[in-house]
Amino acid sequence: MVSHRGLLHFARVSAESRSLSPEDIAFAALPLSHIFGLATVLMATVYAGASLYLRPRFDTADVFAALADPGITMLQGVPTMFNRILATAPEPSALRAPRLRYVYTGGAPLDPTLKRDVEAYFELPLHHGYGITEYAGSLFVTREASPRADCSAGYAVDDVELHIGSLDEPAKPAGERGDVHVRGPGVMLGYYRNPEQTAIAIRPGGWLATGDIGYLAEDGALFLVGRSKDLIIRSGFNVYPIEVESVINAFPGVRQSAVLGRAEPDGNEAVVAFIEALPGQTVDHAALAVYLREHLAPYKRPAQFLNIDSIPTTLSGKIQKQPLRAHLA
Repeated sequence: MVSHRGLLHFARVSAESRSLSPEDIAFAALPLSHIFGLATVLMATVYAGASLYLRPRFDTADVFAALADPGITMLQGVPTMFNRILATAPEPSALRAPRLRYVYTGGAPLDPTLKRDVEAYFELPLHHGYGITEYAGSLFVTREASPRADCSAGYAVDDVELHIGSLDEPAKPAGERGDVHVRGPGVMLGYYRNPEQTAIAIRPGGWLATGDIGYLAEDGALFLVGRSKDLIIRSGFNVYPIEVESVINAFPGVRQSAVLGRAEPDGNEAVVAFIEALPGQTVDHAALAVYLREHLAPYKRPAQFLNIDSIPTTLSGKIQKQPLRAHLA
């Protein structure tokens, strides 16, 4: 349950961070029941007096048609949506996007290969941010006037406080990873009719345990390295799936990947990678293994590659790992 106050606060923050005006037209294919679609797309656009180009579902043909007419200025979505846009994109010379000025992704960690490819195709920076369902809108956003070359989620928006690490200890210094806790006007009122889970998520002092792991750069930019529930323990080392996925996704022929841990009889975890290839292509597992030996420490390398026609996603486009875990089981 998120508050009206939190939604209105973020509507202003989001509109200002994007310099939204009545001249803008935002593409709206994200579910408006999801916090990304509700806060970032709907609330911010209405707050600024801009227009929404509403679509009943996400379809890449719709995207390219809308870029040409009515000439959307704002293209926002989760990384999976941009993967699909690039997979069906016409040649850059055939792209008609006369008014597009702002491209943004959130809802999941940003992969450097995707960032590079989106920016090359649209010839615009790919902005990024970090938010969660339990907070009414984004917590961190990159700055429009100073795009980042890395995959940081940007800087804290107005009135957001951050504590990395245990709340019983001082916050971890820049560069050290830990659990991400946040506090601010967008913190949820609680989980609907679930006081037990609410008490686990909302800690004393109004701090919200996000379930994410991250660290701050020296300049205050936030980097996310994964979800605590997705952390893989391999031979006593922590393996963050997003780090492995980012390397795999840069290999020729890979559209996207999903990395999970598989329990072994000795209590260890094996690293397993599901691979979705680009349309009409196949991924050479032997060549991929050689490539990973050059780019990953031994404990991070997958013990098994599994081909999959399409990595499952939620309605909002986030990768669903639970069905993949069930497949492994």
